[in-house]
Amino acid sequence: MCGENSSSLTPGFYILNGVPGLEAAHTWIALPFCFMCIIAVLRNCGLIYLIGHEEALHRPMYYFLALLSFTDVTLCTTTVPNMLCIFWFNLKEVDFNACLAQMFFVHMLTRTESGVLMLMALDRYVAICYPLRYSTTLTNLVIAKAGLATFLRGVLLILPFTFLTKRLPYCQGNFLPHTYCDHMSVAKVSCGNFKVNAISGLMMALLIGVLDICCISVSYTMISRAVVSLSSADARHKACSTCTSHVCAIVITCVPAFFTFFAHRFGGHSIPHHIHITVANIYLLLPPTMNPIVYGVKTKQIQEGVIKFLLGDRLSLSKTNKS
Repeated sequence: MCGENSSSLTPGFYILNGVPGLEAAHTWIALPFCFMCIIAVLRNCGLIYLIGHEEALHRPMYYFLALLSFTDVTLCTTTVPNMLCIFWFNLKEVDFNACLAQMFFVHMLTRTESGVLMLMALDRYVAICYPLRYSTTLTNLVIAKAGLATFLRGVLLILPFTFLTKRLPYCQGNFLPHTYCDHMSVAKVSCGNFKVNAISGLMMALLIGVLDICCISVSYTMISRAVVSLSSADARHKACSTCTSHVCAIVITCVPAFFTFFAHRFGGHSIPHHIHITVANIYLLLPPTMNPIVYGVKTKQIQEGVIKFLLGDRLSLSKTNKS
């Protein structure tokens, strides 16, 4: 179904099919996605509020964590409402330009998340390897510039292939076997040559993903060397504990990301489509859901901040009564 402008062969809308082969179970599939989204939004917004209002958390590590939480919340709200409309209300139509906009935000936000994880690794590197320079190196201005640069990097690298996708001719229908508008899913329904899209997407992933992973790997290699050289067992334990939550966040983000990326380009017919789509959804929902939990469990300062926030009024009232 093409739009009125037959010369451009642009569809007026796409039909998102959800999870192919599991249409009968869409209602039940939506339940864990909805639950994960609610948990992700509430916990990440709570974490952002806590970091903003708790003075003890006004440190570079937690500023980067707040940026990660903001990225995760935006990613959830960009994709999940549309998924739930497909699963529960059978509202599968999405405008062509709205589909491109969603595609842009999904890829831009996931690349921004990767960049923030890299910044957090560099933060841990400076904190452990150069503790005396930590406060003077990672000033608020440096943090703001690093966050802005990470965001602009995602925008500038995703914009080109968004326009490339828009210019492709679409004459093979407007059916997308997916729950959201993904770059390669949209490009593959084109009747034109989308090799440029595939190559640009691969180059973008390599440019961002490999760079971030290399920086993270180098940072943790240097951190490991610094930790091993510490003479005190308590100091080694404290240094390792500050990195545990970040390592967990990297694993939670990278494993489904790599599966989704390589399945699109090299999986062919060896991976069932419903598994590919399900993992792609988990890739978008698992990090926003788990990151606040991981940091809440592993970070003592956040635990203390939550307790102080929840019991602050009671503690103040108790002190007043005693006085």
